[in-house]
Amino acid sequence: MKDSIMTHKIAILGASGYTGAELVRLIATHPSMEIVALSGDRKAGMEMAQVYPHLRHMDLPALCKIEDIDFSDVDLAFCALPHATSQAVIKDVPSTTKVVDLSADFRLRDPEAYKKWYGKEHSAPELQKEAVYGLTEFYRDQIKDARLVAGTGCNAATGQFILRPLIAAGVIDLDTIILDLKVAVSGAGRALKEHLLFGELEDNAFGYAIGGQHRHLGEFDQEFSAIAGRDVRIQFTPHLIPATRGILATAYVSGEAGAVHYALANAYKDEPFIKVLPTGEAPNMKHVRGSNFCHIGVVADRIEGRCIVIGTLDNLTKGSSGQAIQNANLMLGLEETAGLMNAPMFP
Repeated sequence: MKDSIMTHKIAILGASGYTGAELVRLIATHPSMEIVALSGDRKAGMEMAQVYPHLRHMDLPALCKIEDIDFSDVDLAFCALPHATSQAVIKDVPSTTKVVDLSADFRLRDPEAYKKWYGKEHSAPELQKEAVYGLTEFYRDQIKDARLVAGTGCNAATGQFILRPLIAAGVIDLDTIILDLKVAVSGAGRALKEHLLFGELEDNAFGYAIGGQHRHLGEFDQEFSAIAGRDVRIQFTPHLIPATRGILATAYVSGEAGAVHYALANAYKDEPFIKVLPTGEAPNMKHVRGSNFCHIGVVADRIEGRCIVIGTLDNLTKGSSGQAIQNANLMLGLEETAGLMNAPMFP
């Protein structure tokens, strides 16, 4: 265990999933966090090394049920539970414990929007009003004072990193935005699903939730419309690809490449994790793998007045668990970059 002096006690709820395991991996080298509780209800009683052998070198508590956690000894809990589960659990977490939720339960501010996209009433509307949207680079000041932060969807984060500054700067046409995403398989979680089997996905790629059905569109609608001060509805299609980690987002926009690149470079010039590449250079998924970095490139289209904006990040790190730790650092009064400056894994 780490020295408990100036160390914050951390619980991870849902530690047996991919994002839970990624949290454990990242916290292993965090200078000011110590894991004191790990829940995994279906695997309660098991050691983390049995569930994830790559973590066997760590001194970790055994997995337990959530009700067995003593939250009086927990400064902050990461909630990496399935969608529609977190809201019921977080209601019972003491108000003295800060929470970063990685599910979709608190991302949408409007209860009617939540009902539209998730097909059910929200069971904790009072917490929904309290939650701060967890896109760190844009909600930093609110996150610092928050008790509950709602981590973004990984697809939603990638799309927002490349489009938010352009909408704010007014350098693109808001009515002709097309966003195409290539998404690695870990974004679908660890549960067994037929279409995710090796024999189904290897040598294959396909679109899903096509034609405005994807739930992350609720986040795009909410955030882009708030920035623009009017309704903004983008065309968005995600594609599942035979890769383990990563998202590559390609936005086709009406706007001059020079103005688009300047808006992005200016917006992110002081951001430690967002890197805008030189004009004409496109990012590569492997250049951010396993890291909390996001790379963005702008390329002029052959059609005058149009350009292509491409962004990439690791869906499990910057798109989820790394973003969650970035938020937790702010909530606990720590350096925002603490535990997150590891270089990407390559090849």
